[in-house]
Amino acid sequence: MTSAAKTGRFITLEGGEGTGKSTLQRALSEALRARGLEVVATREPGGAPGADAIRALLVQGEANRWSALEEALLFAAARLNHLNRTIRPALVRGAWVVCDRYYDSTRAYQVAAGGLRGDVLDQLNALIEAPAPDLTLILDLDPNAGLSRSRGAEAGEDRFEKKDGAFHTRVRDEFLAIAKREPARCAIIDSAQPREAVLAAAIREIEARL
Repeated sequence: MTSAAKTGRFITLEGGEGTGKSTLQRALSEALRARGLEVVATREPGGAPGADAIRALLVQGEANRWSALEEALLFAAARLNHLNRTIRPALVRGAWVVCDRYYDSTRAYQVAAGGLRGDVLDQLNALIEAPAPDLTLILDLDPNAGLSRSRGAEAGEDRFEKKDGAFHTRVRDEFLAIAKREPARCAIIDSAQPREAVLAAAIREIEARL
C-alpha cells in the first residue's frame, strides 16, 4: 500500500447493532498505523463538536422519539459538521479516515427500516455534498445475535436497540442489498467469525481494492 501512502482514503464500517464495527475500527486503525499511515478513527453520529451534541439527541431516549424524516435531518446536520470539521480536512492532508457508520446507515435505518423515501436521503446527501467512501466494509450478523452482543445500553445509547426485531431485520437486509448494488465500493464480512478473522478479512479487502 505504499503507493497510497500520500493519498487520503475514506473507509466506512457499516452493519447492524452489535456487529463489531467499533472493535474492528480499533484493530484496523492500529494495523494501518503500523504501516506508516496517519489514521483518523471517527464515528457517526458524532466525530466533531457539533455532531457530538446532536448524537445525544439521536441515540438516547425512547425508540419513537423522532420520525424517520426528523432523524434523517438530524443525521444530515451532524454529518455536515463531521465532514467539514473532521473528514474533509483529514483527507486533504493525506490521512486515512476509518469511520464507524456513514450514510449507508441512514439508508438502512431511516429509509429501509423507517419508511423514509430514498430520494429524500439522496437530496440531503447532495445538499451537504457527502462524498462516497473509497471502501465500505459491511459487517454482517444475525440481528438477534448482534443485539445480544450490543453494549449500547451500558452507555445509555440504546434508542435504536429498542426497536423491534422486524426493524432490525430490515436494516440487515438493506445493508446486504447496498453491497449487492455497489459491489465495487462494498464488501461483506461475516462478523460471526473471531475478531482476528474479521480483521484479516478487512485487511485483505483493503489490500485488494485500495
